[in-house]
Amino acid sequence: MNTSYGFKLVAERDILEIQTHARLFCHVKTGAELFSLENDDENKVFGITFRTPPTDSTGLPHIMEHSVLCGSRKYPVKEPFVELMKGSLNTFLNAMTFPDKTSYPVASQNVKDLYNLIDVYLDAVFYPRITPSIFQQEGWHYELESPDGLMQFKGVVFNEMKGAYSSPDSVLGRFSQQSLFPDTAYGVDSGGDPADIPNLTYEQFKAFHETYYHPSNSRIFFYGDDDPQERLRYLNAWLDQFESRHVNSEISLQSPLSQTQRLTIPYDVGEAESAEKKGMMTVNWLLPATPDAETSLALLMLNHILIGTPASPLRKALIDSGLGEDLTGGGLESELLQSMFSTGLKGMAVEDAEKVETLILDTLKSLAHQGIDSDMIEAAVNTIEFSLRERNTGGFPRGLAMMFAVLSYWLYDRDPFAPLAFEAPLQAIKDHLKTGERYFEGLINAYFLENQHRSTVILTPDPEVGKQQKAEEEARLAQARSAMSVEKLQAVIEGTKTLKRLQETPDSPEALATIPMLRLEDLEKNNKLIPLETSQAGETNILYHDLFTNGIVYLDLGFNLHTLPQDLLPYAPLFGNALVKIGTEKEDFVKLSQRIGRKTGGIWPSMFNSAVLNADQSAAWLFMRGKATVAQADDLLDILRDVFLTVKLDNQERFKQLVLESKARKESCLIPAGHNVVYTRLGAHFDESGWVSEQTGGVSSLFFIRKLAEELEHNWPAVLEKLEALRRILVNRNAMLCNVTLDQSNWKSVQPKLRALFDALPSKPVSMAAWSPTNFPAFEGLTIPATVNYVAKGGNLYALGYQMHGSLLVISNYLRSTWLWEKIRVQGGAYGGFCTFDRRSGIFSYLSYRDPNLLQTLENYDQTSQFLRQADVSQEELTKNIIGVIGQIDDYQFPDAKGYTSLGRYLIGETDEALQRIRDQVLATTVNDIRAFGDLLAALNAEGQVVVMGSPDAIAQANAERSGWLETLKVL
Repeated sequence: MNTSYGFKLVAERDILEIQTHARLFCHVKTGAELFSLENDDENKVFGITFRTPPTDSTGLPHIMEHSVLCGSRKYPVKEPFVELMKGSLNTFLNAMTFPDKTSYPVASQNVKDLYNLIDVYLDAVFYPRITPSIFQQEGWHYELESPDGLMQFKGVVFNEMKGAYSSPDSVLGRFSQQSLFPDTAYGVDSGGDPADIPNLTYEQFKAFHETYYHPSNSRIFFYGDDDPQERLRYLNAWLDQFESRHVNSEISLQSPLSQTQRLTIPYDVGEAESAEKKGMMTVNWLLPATPDAETSLALLMLNHILIGTPASPLRKALIDSGLGEDLTGGGLESELLQSMFSTGLKGMAVEDAEKVETLILDTLKSLAHQGIDSDMIEAAVNTIEFSLRERNTGGFPRGLAMMFAVLSYWLYDRDPFAPLAFEAPLQAIKDHLKTGERYFEGLINAYFLENQHRSTVILTPDPEVGKQQKAEEEARLAQARSAMSVEKLQAVIEGTKTLKRLQETPDSPEALATIPMLRLEDLEKNNKLIPLETSQAGETNILYHDLFTNGIVYLDLGFNLHTLPQDLLPYAPLFGNALVKIGTEKEDFVKLSQRIGRKTGGIWPSMFNSAVLNADQSAAWLFMRGKATVAQADDLLDILRDVFLTVKLDNQERFKQLVLESKARKESCLIPAGHNVVYTRLGAHFDESGWVSEQTGGVSSLFFIRKLAEELEHNWPAVLEKLEALRRILVNRNAMLCNVTLDQSNWKSVQPKLRALFDALPSKPVSMAAWSPTNFPAFEGLTIPATVNYVAKGGNLYALGYQMHGSLLVISNYLRSTWLWEKIRVQGGAYGGFCTFDRRSGIFSYLSYRDPNLLQTLENYDQTSQFLRQADVSQEELTKNIIGVIGQIDDYQFPDAKGYTSLGRYLIGETDEALQRIRDQVLATTVNDIRAFGDLLAALNAEGQVVVMGSPDAIAQANAERSGWLETLKVL
């Protein structure tokens, strides 16, 4: 038997597509499986995953995921996860609950750091404390401070899921999945329904860990350039402490439905003036289980064909119908035992649901019988192939993306190698298409038209739902309270006090010393530099980054928004969208979208806006970003030339579609990304940069879009003139900026082609417009139909006399992982509490996410200064936070991200020397720096401004307690 360090080699393979040697092992003693990927990627990844099928919607897997990271046998501190978060070089550190699994992944570029992270995670999952108090903190508990006080449900997961259930998109997604799986683990909510979470007992919680968190039920993953033999030796030392056990965690198949399902679910629309056009719906299919690798890849391509682009025929049919504002539904979901497909519309009249359903089915029938446009097929195949070969996962570690791809097979006892080896299935699909076979049409027939396992889920707006849910929760609490004896009530009060006392008791130095950490000597003293060369083609500035990109050219072409009059600024994001989504004089938007998909790796608009160091004026740019293989560079540049010079802005109906899609997406993001909403709004209080962000992407932008949607109906010529003015002003090679990331040998061939593009563009005099940013109330309350709040407070530290010093990065890291984490999340029950500092503008902000509190959170913000003044920070704690900041500075980036980062630094005047000075200051941070900063924050208490977004009741109550200090604005 081929064994090493207790592991038996089951299979191995060279996967040339990803330049990786892959080996599958089984631990002989426990049966734990290990998938080990060996390659030269320095961003190393580890993950351990357990199959954790839920039986109800109490959120048990989710609460367990939170709880195991709250201290363990070897690391008896309250929050080992937080200690790692603030004091490691990690490039990823988190845990995730899925409908059938719970994953604990970490990543780092430093081998020693990686194994430190792994050690804490393995002790956490195998030997957690999970005491009753941890269950109460992370899951749920009754909170009551006095016999005549208000009794509430509290708990981190409880409030997180109240936030999730406040988002109609989230609710629609949950019910869409559950409608297809009435008889399996996928038919309940592993994250937890707030109405069900309080049904969970500690005994059930404890038993769940004992059942599922065992090596015999684990899938362990390694990826990167670390020693593959050390992986085995290290893991065996952990696993050898266990015996083999049969764990019944099998995910059962859903039997076919005898008839299609139809569900109608009311959702909270708040105090809407009108519920018209606020319905949402999806049509959903359950797809057959265990498709082979070719079919899996083909379904991914089919998803792209149907709804992946503006040209996609199913997406286009839905948008063109005018029945709704934007698509909803997640499309193909392929990470479950049985895949599902879900699509539909939002921003629609509920009475049109049957029309939408019929339209979806008729469109699919038409595609299956009349055929799919060959250009659409070519675009989908090229787009998916480009993505597979590029392997660019953005800020997500590449190895982590591979882990989840592998788990989509491996978790269900299928071949884990299959999702990584894409060449054979890709070639098989191409071979089918070469013969003229109606390949994708056949998939539509088999997986949609002949598949009766289908559901339709409709969300209907109901202004009474929120009130009913609140009343039901209050009645439940009242009933629980009335059933309690005097002794039991006192026990709840004592339990509340005990939990708060435990939360407020700091970890001992001895306990904190157990957390493994690097030393300052382990850190690089110098920043990693990004190569930059500047040149000009006529009046156009060119930035070039000589980086290896594996034959892909990354191109960013920028338009200076400061050339726009103020009234045109809010149009800029829509204009960027229109360039690639509205069509040209020779191609409608369908053919243009297909051409982009066929000939490039993608072209898309991106807004860049930042304060500039030591300047009042911001750097505000609209970039068109594109990528292609070097062989496709001509195509990329030809498309850009066509959209810049010949875009057909006079397509009223198509522009209206873009406006309504933008409106729907902005509204959908209010609750899931509420902290970003209040952060953007708060920034607009202080400087031009913040004001620009608010005008182009904040609440002001949402109001503008809503007004524009109405104006399109009765004054289109005026709107069109503004769009044409944007083109006349922005498309000017004399005011443009070009950013290129590519290796030197290929740059030589691309550079002359790029200059030819600039020569074809208009050359006009450049003048900068004067802007007068709007003033905002110092204290704002934004109302939305939600059961949680998002609380922001901040101010300009430079205006208070502060001069930038790198120690502030360490202080912010320290606050996020101590005071704010403990006060806002652990004790306050919010899902998140943060602080952030923009060193370009000087704006320091406090933020909370899915927060049950409002005034209490603001009080905690104001107490931060006193916390810092009295900070008793050991050298170990200081070192830990310094390491964490260096990890953030040295975060892993792919070549395109490096090039764009360098571009941003250029635009704001940030030099390598200045960045090195900040790093030096970070490394030299002292306890005195931390305490002194407390004095500055004390001034912020009085000078700071506030933006809160939450329920009308919460804001009204805050105003009642503080005499109407928040100026209220209804957002949704």
